[in-house]
Amino acid sequence: MPQLNPNPWLFTMLISWLTYSLIIQPKILTFVTANPPSNKAPTIPSTTPWTWPWT
Repeated sequence: MPQLNPNPWLFTMLISWLTYSLIIQPKILTFVTANPPSNKAPTIPSTTPWTWPWT
């Protein structure tokens, strides 16, 4: 069965993953995030119990 022959596609997959891991990924990781985390303390939401009409 030709689907089980890894000869033509294994090399292509390995080269593409090496290209991504060694060249593209470090370039992407150097970008500054658009929304950096803030140093503000998290606010606790005030919750009020819901009054159900049938109780």
